[in-house]
Amino acid sequence: MTARAPPNPGGRTRSIPLKPQKVSLDAPEDDATHAVSVPQLQKEPEWEGFGEEDTSEDDDDDDDEDGIDIVVNKERTTPDKDESEEELERLVFGDSAGFMKGLQDFSLDHNGTTLSNSEDEGNSVEDYEGAADQDVFFFDSGAGAAPAGNFAIVKAADEEDEADKPAWEDSDDERLVVSLASVPQLRKLRETEQDDMVDGREYVRRLRKQYQRLYPTPDWALQAMGKTKRKRRRTVDGRESGEESVSDMDKDEEDDLSTQPLARLLKDADILATSSRAISKRRKLQSGTVNIQRLKDVSKKGPSAVTSLSFHPTYPLLLSSGPSSTLCLHHVNPNPPDPNPLLTSLHIKHTPLTTTAFHPSSSDSRIFISARRRYFHVWDLATGTIEKVSRVYGHEHEQRTMEYFSLSPDGKYMALRGSSKKGGGVINILDATTLQWVTQVRIESRNGVADFVWWGDGSGLSIAGKNGEVTEYSIADGILGRWVDEGAVGTTVIAVGGNSGRAKWLGGDRWVAVGSSSGIVNVYDRRAWLEHISTTDSTRESNSGIPRQPKPIRALENLTTPISHLAFTPDGQILCMASRWKHNAIRLVHLPSATVFKNWPTEKTPLGRISAVAWGRPVEDEEKEGSVALLAVGLETGKIRLWEVRA
Repeated sequence: MTARAPPNPGGRTRSIPLKPQKVSLDAPEDDATHAVSVPQLQKEPEWEGFGEEDTSEDDDDDDDEDGIDIVVNKERTTPDKDESEEELERLVFGDSAGFMKGLQDFSLDHNGTTLSNSEDEGNSVEDYEGAADQDVFFFDSGAGAAPAGNFAIVKAADEEDEADKPAWEDSDDERLVVSLASVPQLRKLRETEQDDMVDGREYVRRLRKQYQRLYPTPDWALQAMGKTKRKRRRTVDGRESGEESVSDMDKDEEDDLSTQPLARLLKDADILATSSRAISKRRKLQSGTVNIQRLKDVSKKGPSAVTSLSFHPTYPLLLSSGPSSTLCLHHVNPNPPDPNPLLTSLHIKHTPLTTTAFHPSSSDSRIFISARRRYFHVWDLATGTIEKVSRVYGHEHEQRTMEYFSLSPDGKYMALRGSSKKGGGVINILDATTLQWVTQVRIESRNGVADFVWWGDGSGLSIAGKNGEVTEYSIADGILGRWVDEGAVGTTVIAVGGNSGRAKWLGGDRWVAVGSSSGIVNVYDRRAWLEHISTTDSTRESNSGIPRQPKPIRALENLTTPISHLAFTPDGQILCMASRWKHNAIRLVHLPSATVFKNWPTEKTPLGRISAVAWGRPVEDEEKEGSVALLAVGLETGKIRLWEVRA
């Protein structure tokens, strides 16, 4: 059946085939144009979608009236699915009812259900329609090789903190069995010597415990988890100026800092010991060569140079700091498996640290921290609190920075090098307990104070000016005398050590070493000054027996760049001199011969530019075996090398 559309403007007509319809014979005459005759039912074509060709095609071609035939296909009825097909479709694709039921039955706390066949039923298959996938299938990883013999498997305790409970658990961990004794790398996980077989959960717990022992949780992570409470730091950033002044520097307005107490740190490090040490027998060193052995490094690499090193007077602890504003506390224990572990660290924002030191007294657990700022901090390890000292009352104009300080060996006083150069230079002395100003030392030196050092008994100071003049000052008696370093060209550093045999004269120190910018180090023997004191020499009597121009016993010319570090061992047998301006610029000097050890350092000694030097006492067991001293060397790369000198 074909319906003719009205002719288009081009003269063409379109014929649209229509689907056979049932038309009423009582249609009105007005609808004659829409009347459609009812054809006879014909057989449906074999290929659906293709109708018979219109017989009038040739006539249409002759009349130039090509039409477009549109055949409307019949809807093919789909047969209903039988029961087997519906069951197969449900098993393969699932249905909504089964999906919702699976969600309701799903649980993370399942323990697994063992499905087994009964021997009486033979190989009958159970109905797994309602079983979850994890109850039906599992991964067969194979049986591990277990050692022969009888053994007990240690299982992890089920009691677990809610905060430490894992979010996901592997059911295979319960079937896993690990032997700790058969693998050398796992023997450190054993709690007892007989401990061997553990299950998977216990193995994971011990691995986590070992990791936390080697890498403890840092302070910032504890603070983020809410386990520590600290006040937020407030900083006032000043603008940079061309003048060399600290008035525009950053000021840390932190009111409260807290860290772990010393007892807890020492307990974790297993280094709790008595506060006093027995006096060991002194072992004399021979000149020429030194028996020095390299130990494990304290620090592999740091964010900045190490500018300050300090050994604890009693415990095997090493304190290090630098411009990175971070202070680190290491346990000096070069033995494996974890040599020289880091106990804790303290970061003070916007404060590039210059000088840090332990309190010399074994009964005082404070650490003094300073930088190029108008304030300094005191960290009490016993309580874990930090105190901030913001000024020296009455002397603020002379003490604009507190970056250079030194604590007296007896722990009573703290000396600060003043920033004022008017009239030569000043040293302000504070009480180390109350941190209140006690007295002041003013010297007459061009360009101010170069360096100063406390006497061995803490009763006075030796202050070196940049012009080469050294002032001997006593806390009780004031200035005792002055003397001039021979051939001084820009004095840079001074150090004292040894025992002169006269305790009440100049602190009882025997050796005085003075370094200069030319790289020459003069070594003086104060015992020789005592032997040559003449009662008829009025000049020496007015100078407290100190010669005004003493002669050094040796002028060491081994280094060619300015001397930056001088340090004596606790017993005064070795002097270490170093310069930070050249690679491997360090030498060890034997005393009393005042000769340089020729076998160290060598060309292969891994040093570099040296930024800090410190001597420390070894532990008692090492002293009994011949150890004399420990030498810590800080480098500009942030590394801390450690050596041991043996007799």
